[in-house]
Amino acid sequence: MTSIDKAAALAPVSAEALPALRRRITAVLVASQILGGLGVATGIALATVLAQQVSGTEALAGLAPTATVAGTALLSMPLAALMTARGRRPGLVLAYVIGALGAGVVVLGAVVGNFPLLLLGMAAFGAGSSANLQARFAAADLAEPERRGRAISNVVWATTIGAVLGPNIAAPSGRSVSGLGIPAAAGPFVWAAGVFLVAAVMVFVLLRPDPLLTARALSPADRSSEGRSLRAGLRAVRESPMARLALVTVAVSHTAMVSIMSMTPVALGHHGASIELIGLVISGHIAGMYAFSPLMGWLSDRIGRLAVIGLAAGLLALAALLAGTAGASHGQTAAGLFVLGLGWSAGLVSGSTLLTDSVPQPARAAVQGLSDLTMNTAAGLGGAAAGLIVAQASYGWLNLIGASLLLPMAALTVRRALRPLPGS
Repeated sequence: MTSIDKAAALAPVSAEALPALRRRITAVLVASQILGGLGVATGIALATVLAQQVSGTEALAGLAPTATVAGTALLSMPLAALMTARGRRPGLVLAYVIGALGAGVVVLGAVVGNFPLLLLGMAAFGAGSSANLQARFAAADLAEPERRGRAISNVVWATTIGAVLGPNIAAPSGRSVSGLGIPAAAGPFVWAAGVFLVAAVMVFVLLRPDPLLTARALSPADRSSEGRSLRAGLRAVRESPMARLALVTVAVSHTAMVSIMSMTPVALGHHGASIELIGLVISGHIAGMYAFSPLMGWLSDRIGRLAVIGLAAGLLALAALLAGTAGASHGQTAAGLFVLGLGWSAGLVSGSTLLTDSVPQPARAAVQGLSDLTMNTAAGLGGAAAGLIVAQASYGWLNLIGASLLLPMAALTVRRALRPLPGS
């Protein structure tokens, strides 16, 4: 902890200065999220192409994004432990630095033609996604409870800019390394490394005072280190039915989205869709994921977290119905993928907000890390299973199974809505 952060912990921000501090912290997080989203999207754009080139086979190409998801999941808890002990700023900075180093290892693996080294780099590259996910919780540290959903959703929305720009600069970044002996498909990772480092410097310099440490300083009951361990975080989830519902919501929403989305390009290709059309469908899906997150945050604050979780379940089920029965109708598939993005946004924002609401402040960082570990592990398994389901059955069956995952989430939501527990 730096002397500046120690001072923040010892001298809490005044009530008059708090609104300005919230705005400044949010602005820094939004800017870093744009950069982080840009770095991730730029690298991932050609990840499978690069993996195919290095491995020499299409069969192994899918391991590149899988390694990134695995890395994001594995790094979630260590980063949460660091944030729990030292604050948001050190954790976010370290995550971006690891992501930059991972991008460098990917480039090295591509240059020397070493596929295991490339996968190792892709796993470390996943730290960039970990930083992006944790940034949404940092926005909630100082937010008023009645505006917490909007605070989280504003940071999620910022990802839209990077997610849209990233794939579009993949080609120029590839051309930029043509004279350096680096494969063109590895060029995006060179740029991603630079973008992550800029994000790390921005957070290190500007995210002061640390929002998590400041939130603790503002609450005398939370200044003690008691209750901040990962074990305390697990205990907090076990003791809160609402926290368990929030974890289920985030994990199920993310798993259903990743599983269906990952195999949609294959299904479209089987029905004669061009690469351009597939790209347009995925772009619409990404727009649904991020562009409407402020609406989901506003709804979470106005009509309640449980209502928006119910909305998420309905949207995801509708998406599975549209996509799963589309057949050769590319328009219906596109509509299904757009609604799938909306359902994911509703689930992520409402679930993340409910999770933050439902556990004591000292345990929040640990619980939030557990949330990211759970959602990324589940999505990684779901993504891996999706290909097998489509190969053995069909894309329609994949959507049916994805919809069935929503049943426990919907049942828990109805149960909590009908039998709310005081203080849960």
